[in-house]
Amino acid sequence: MDNRVTVGIHQPNFMPWLGYFYKIWQSDTFIFLDDVQFIKTGSSYTNRVAINISSQSNFITIPVKRGSGVQNIDKTEFINEKWKKKVIGTLQANYAKSPFFQENRELIFELINFKANSLADYNIHFIETISNKLKLNTHFIRSSTFNIQTKSTQRLVELIKKVDATIYLSGKGADEYQEHDIYKKLNITIKYNKIPNFKYKQTKTEEFIFGLSIIDAIFNIGFENLKFHLFTHSKG
Repeated sequence: MDNRVTVGIHQPNFMPWLGYFYKIWQSDTFIFLDDVQFIKTGSSYTNRVAINISSQSNFITIPVKRGSGVQNIDKTEFINEKWKKKVIGTLQANYAKSPFFQENRELIFELINFKANSLADYNIHFIETISNKLKLNTHFIRSSTFNIQTKSTQRLVELIKKVDATIYLSGKGADEYQEHDIYKKLNITIKYNKIPNFKYKQTKTEEFIFGLSIIDAIFNIGFENLKFHLFTHSKG
């Protein structure tokens, strides 16, 4: 019996894409990196995501307040609530004819209308709700729970040790930034999250558009098909 614990660590993204949930599925424990700095200019995946708009990948973005100093994700607030109505209207216009839109619109619109005190609270509520619908048996925890002050790799390994994990599930793109010697010294194995080449029929496009919010899959194939096709692969 393998008693090793796999941990995934990621910022709480806004209505994330399928790969984010695949990472959750592979993790025994998933840590939301909620007490790190929100970018000072532009947008990140914590407040924007791509959906299918007029047969193309286009971003929808949450407008947020920006302070003058360091501002963490769990302290970042919305400018107003008006954007929610706009996002719902955009989804209605582009997904109304999708096969599973009517079945899932109430849930998704309720999640969009959810009132939260911070960007982190809002995104985590969405992610945990969708994960529960997909029956992903992963334990969630926030990095802010531990009040760790270190940065970069040292911060990650401290989080990994806090949850007694021995396997760290990392994104492949982060490999060049990893300080491998630190992981090795602490007997932590790095495993890379690689989502299967999973495609499904999307409304209004013949050519599959990668990287869209999980909402695209929910409206096009529904939760049961998504569970069956994406989460039936071995964790290996």
